[in-house]
Amino acid sequence: MSVPLSPYRLKKARDLYKTFAVSNAVSWQFLASNIITLFALRLGANATYIGLLSAIIYMSFFFLPLGKVLSGHYPLVKVYGTAWVARAIGMTPVLFVPLVYSYGRHDTAMVLILLGCGIFHVFRGIGMIGNNPVLSHLSSGPDKGSYLTQVQITNHGVGMFTGFIVAMLLGRDPPLFIYALIIAAGIGFGIFSGITMFKIPNPELEKESEKKRITDILKEALAEPAMRPFLLILPMVVLVAGVSRTFIVVYSREVFGQSDGMVALYTVFGGLGVLMSGLLVKFLVDKVGAKPMFSFCVILGLLSLIPIVAFPSSVIENYTTVTLYLIFLFFILNFGWLGSEGLMQTYYMGLVPSEKMVDMGMLYYLAFGLAGAVGSLLGGALLDATTVISGSASISFRILFGILIIVSCLTLFFMRRLTPLGALPFMGAMEIMFSPRELKAISILGKLDRSSDSDTEEALLEALQDAPSNLAIKGLLSRVKSPRLAVRIESIRAIDALRDLNEEVEKALMEDIINNPYTTAYSSARTLGNHGVFPAVPLLRELISSSDYMLAGEAMIALAKLRDDAVRPHIEAITLESQNPRLKMAGAEALGIYGDPRSLPVLLDIMTVVNPPPYLRDEIVLAMACILDIQSKFYPLLVRFLADKSLAPTLAMDESEAAYEYYAQVHARKRRSKKDPALNALGHHAKTFQGAVNDYIKNSNGSPLCRWILELPDELVHKAVQVVLSEAVLDDRLLGYPRLKLLIVSWTAHILRLWTNRLKD
Repeated sequence: MSVPLSPYRLKKARDLYKTFAVSNAVSWQFLASNIITLFALRLGANATYIGLLSAIIYMSFFFLPLGKVLSGHYPLVKVYGTAWVARAIGMTPVLFVPLVYSYGRHDTAMVLILLGCGIFHVFRGIGMIGNNPVLSHLSSGPDKGSYLTQVQITNHGVGMFTGFIVAMLLGRDPPLFIYALIIAAGIGFGIFSGITMFKIPNPELEKESEKKRITDILKEALAEPAMRPFLLILPMVVLVAGVSRTFIVVYSREVFGQSDGMVALYTVFGGLGVLMSGLLVKFLVDKVGAKPMFSFCVILGLLSLIPIVAFPSSVIENYTTVTLYLIFLFFILNFGWLGSEGLMQTYYMGLVPSEKMVDMGMLYYLAFGLAGAVGSLLGGALLDATTVISGSASISFRILFGILIIVSCLTLFFMRRLTPLGALPFMGAMEIMFSPRELKAISILGKLDRSSDSDTEEALLEALQDAPSNLAIKGLLSRVKSPRLAVRIESIRAIDALRDLNEEVEKALMEDIINNPYTTAYSSARTLGNHGVFPAVPLLRELISSSDYMLAGEAMIALAKLRDDAVRPHIEAITLESQNPRLKMAGAEALGIYGDPRSLPVLLDIMTVVNPPPYLRDEIVLAMACILDIQSKFYPLLVRFLADKSLAPTLAMDESEAAYEYYAQVHARKRRSKKDPALNALGHHAKTFQGAVNDYIKNSNGSPLCRWILELPDELVHKAVQVVLSEAVLDDRLLGYPRLKLLIVSWTAHILRLWTNRLKD
């Protein structure tokens, strides 16, 4: 197995490979892409000949064993680079085609094309033995899928740009020497790409792998349950992709009579489709996995074949319709099927261990080549035969692509058996693809992976809190261990914003509580409570007495959220006895979350401490409001009171007046029966309510309100609440606390409304 490169050497090697990839993509576009098909069609080639040219591309993979033998004696990159130089030089015979054709030697010209393409692809097959090992060597690390897709994007992006240049050079009716000039340029770029390969670090091979025969490799692959369905799907995808990609060019010329320049321009849109597919895959593959993306591209490829079968013959002569149709067809077909081929390779590299990459890579390409060659040969022969029989090129293409649709459907059926390799389920992946929130999260994660300083990480983690996604778990867990405190805190906050936590995250948070007091432990405790992590209860119980008061406070709040009622008396004691204001506030909040009326006396005792710190009394009355179940109603009143404390009497009287008016609105117009004691009791309380509140608020006389509370029906109010509040309005120590007065009035007004509603019908 190859020794992993250091970060610096890996970056340097990737830069060299990018140079290789760019020059190689230009060379391929000038030498072996649709340019050769257009050249042959220009010379009058039939579908069978085009199928043979396409088959030669795939037959190149049959020479991989020769490359493997050579790699046993020479460094892999030397074999790769030398073969790449030789394959470019091998296209030299094609340069003489225009000259031979000008002398009327049509057959010789066609032979020269086959000869040049044959030499080109023989050496290509020998060199391809190094492709997967080199890519696997350079894609080591967590960005494996993203990097492999980036390579494909580079290839297709350069290919699209080069294809546009070819389209401009060819125009509508190019002379044959233009083809020769393009091929000459391709030879030059091919030689340069081969020389560049020599400079890339060599991945070492396993010695025992050199001794295996292809039959042994096949048996080994078939013995793996995860490999068997893949080896069934691979030839089906290659067959459909290869045939559709090859004969769509012939389809454009034969059915619609498009010129060489226009067909070359359509291939540019095909390249755009591949580029868009690559960008989408690069964006998502490391987050959702290769399998669902692979399935998505196959589905899209299948849909792209349907218009060919269904296209109406009546509009074939409509130039605008045909042009737009072919632009769309080239785009969507290449998006689906070339995207499928790229994802198939990405999936395969995730399926195969790196130490088996050479052997299994050879098997991959042999299967790839066999399926593509058979498909191209049969496709060309079928087109010529059906055209002769039917007398219509359009019908022959409908038959061919109808067969491809059937094969595509079978492919999708068998893809259900593929091993997920950690990928999301297909529907889950589709939900992410069409979810703006998830896509935003993935975008932020991509920036986070590329960030190189802690300030940027901190800002991105903060942004991730607004777009929570479980796809971020892996990246967030790695940053929980960051050397920068701010980054660790923001990472835990981002985890807290997630909808669900898995066992790995829960374990990491509990470890953080144990190992990082006084820093991030309190934040982890809060997250465990927010997400209802019940296994953390024993640990949190121990921590409520921690010397880290922030951690102790968050542990109390978390236990309250986890409904651990057994520890509530201990929390009450800590809250009452502690001299730490922050811990008291946390304890009050926890008691409010518990909502147990038995905690009200403790909160009232805390209220009476001398010179309380700012906000402590606010926190206490809010906790009491939670216990009394009026927090949402009382909070706005408290905010208004704090803005202008002189408004306390006015706010209290407003509450009492509004409650009485509500009673009057519901019951005043009804004819009350004197025999209905419940209505009579309600009416008595309603009439005396405002007077009792007025005495309590303005005169500090709580006796009327005390009686009012004690005379409430037992079924309307908890006995403990009734006792505590009736005593509170009489307690001289509490009469000087306007917050508490406002709370009690707000509660009594709430009870009057509640009583009114119960007797409403």
